[in-house]
Amino acid sequence: MNENSNFGLSISESGRPEREINLLKAENASEGARAHLDLFPMGRIDMTAVSVIAANVQAILGLNTEVHPPQPEPDYAFQVRREQYEAGKIIRSLEEIEGGAYFKLAVVGVDIYTPILTFVFGESQLGGKAAVISLLRSQSKNRGKSYDRAVKIAVHEIGHLLGLTHCRTVDCLMAFSNNLEKMDELPSRFCQACEYEVGRRLRSLFSEKD
Repeated sequence: MNENSNFGLSISESGRPEREINLLKAENASEGARAHLDLFPMGRIDMTAVSVIAANVQAILGLNTEVHPPQPEPDYAFQVRREQYEAGKIIRSLEEIEGGAYFKLAVVGVDIYTPILTFVFGESQLGGKAAVISLLRSQSKNRGKSYDRAVKIAVHEIGHLLGLTHCRTVDCLMAFSNNLEKMDELPSRFCQACEYEVGRRLRSLFSEKD
């Protein structure tokens, strides 16, 4: 994962226990609430994982999330030489979608990379509006652990969209992580400073619009 990208979970108030991963399926933000994030599954994907991601984005960040119908595999991003998919091209395709929610997140089941890294769990625009995460390398024989990792990656990437860089606090969700062992060790919360910045940015973006 690089500075623009990578990975991530739950915001817990100081002194309160962390929230557990919510395994309930998300309800789309169509019942009177405007969506803040459009979630696009692409290709062959575990739709239960997609629902778990959406539910936790809503529960953790308070972002109303609209899950869209599955999209085709992002073949336009495939690089034959590497046999991988370029994350930046997927992000640019999300930017070309007109209308919809302020943020857009693609969830893919293929291996993604950036020009300077052999692979990434996720990639996003720092302070931007679009991100992509891959479920391929985060899979576990334990389905619950797979879902936990997927949520961490997604929320971490959304943190980058909100302008957060990698945090030097080792027990913060925004800490840099480039392998599954480190990812599993991360707690399901932001540090106090990052939590404050997340709340501040969300209020700035949406409090007066909703």
